[in-house]
Amino acid sequence: MPGQPFFITTPIYYVNAAPHIGHAYSTIAADTMARWRRLWGDDVVFLTGTDEHGLKIQRAAEGEGLTPLEFADRVSQTFRDAWELLDISNTDFIRTTEPRHYLAVQTMLQRVYDAGDIELGTYEGRYCVSCEAYYTEEELVDGLCPIHLRPVELVVEENYFFRLSRFEDRLLEYYENTPDAIVPPGKRNEAIGFIKQGLRDFSVSRTSISWGVPIPWDEKHVSYVWFDALINYCTAIGYGTDVEQFNRYWPVVNHVLAKDILRFHAVYWPAMLMSAGELPPHREAIHGFLLVGGEKMSKTALNQIAPADLVADFGVDGFRYFFLADQRFGPDGDFSYEAMLARYNADLANNFGNLASRVLNMAVNYCGGVVPATRADGPLREAAAAAFTTLTVELESYNFSDGFGAVWELIGAANAYIEEQQPWARQKAGDTDAVAAVVGDCLETLRVVTLLASPLIPNAAAALWSRLGLPGRPEDARLPDAAAWGGLPAGSPLEKGTALFPRVDAP
Repeated sequence: MPGQPFFITTPIYYVNAAPHIGHAYSTIAADTMARWRRLWGDDVVFLTGTDEHGLKIQRAAEGEGLTPLEFADRVSQTFRDAWELLDISNTDFIRTTEPRHYLAVQTMLQRVYDAGDIELGTYEGRYCVSCEAYYTEEELVDGLCPIHLRPVELVVEENYFFRLSRFEDRLLEYYENTPDAIVPPGKRNEAIGFIKQGLRDFSVSRTSISWGVPIPWDEKHVSYVWFDALINYCTAIGYGTDVEQFNRYWPVVNHVLAKDILRFHAVYWPAMLMSAGELPPHREAIHGFLLVGGEKMSKTALNQIAPADLVADFGVDGFRYFFLADQRFGPDGDFSYEAMLARYNADLANNFGNLASRVLNMAVNYCGGVVPATRADGPLREAAAAAFTTLTVELESYNFSDGFGAVWELIGAANAYIEEQQPWARQKAGDTDAVAAVVGDCLETLRVVTLLASPLIPNAAAALWSRLGLPGRPEDARLPDAAAWGGLPAGSPLEKGTALFPRVDAP
């Protein structure tokens, strides 16, 4: 029997540039949550993909002598390759150029049109090609796009408009009644602030370009890229084609995204869904920018960092660990190589890696290479239970740094316990029962740590799971039972293995 449905999404990434560590941050956050929910036996759908329409793509393709689809094909593949490198466990990868997506977009457009919420008009205003968004004069910064700080274009054309202004009261009522619809709470307050400023109707079509989904009732127009892109989340679970599947997964959808697209997801998107007769998203988890040298990554700033560049030095798990353990989910974070090096060596090489190495070495040298019996009332039992409780609570609000911080506190407690008990001295004194008790407690702690850390560092967790003599992989276990103290079978063969996280020297 399938478990409880859980649907999680990343943004779909615009194919104007190759993936960088900002894209990876969103994707690793969603992947870690997907893996965590699978440990609970949930029926997880995990979606990522690429956004491929719009004026920016059309112009970029023309600049390289390619068709827009040829250009999108090439860049979309770089995202697939990056997520494979980072062990992203998505169950679907959507492209907005797929036939299934055209069908879903046209279905929702027609439903919103039939509801009377789309009307023909003329748009005249400022448009930023880089973020495919319209801005009022008040929203510009010194006449420039507030996100990219680049010139905007004056656009005058016939458009269809979505009557967003009609949804102000409904959106405010929704967020008042569902306070956890957006996390962290500060981002919910930002969304409410947008709404209270007054909502303007927005364009849902263009006539000046052809690269997009045709409007079903007027094929002179193509869908505005943001209206098209947002619907991808519905496309992937059968919107317009499989009512049963859509109704299973949509009520539990979780969107993970960065703050620069908060307005589209927290204001435009729920209003569109309300108009189409669907529920707003269950939850939106909004994180800040990942800055480099204090600046947001962009092609124009030439400060983009490819994931592969860091994986080469720190490995996949080292890369994954840093971005969720070091960067608090919500505020902006500033990336530096030096901070990543320090965190890797302190948390992974010295703490976790050292604990695994010393415990397995003692078990092989003092206990014949097999698991001794774990004491039911071992002194680390309460620390293990506290780590599990904290991780469970914090991940409910996408607080990865505090959640996994609790797991690393358990690692610290085990290291301190070893120093306090000094099993090497007890072994020398011939107190083999005491040695077996200490080593057994530490091995069981390693099992719990490995299980709880596995959504974040899946490769190291799988390797250590095997060295502990456990069958399968950590993801085969099921919470909460698997986190209970005493799950490591006595007598299982152990393996020392090589260092899980070799130290990395500064270049």
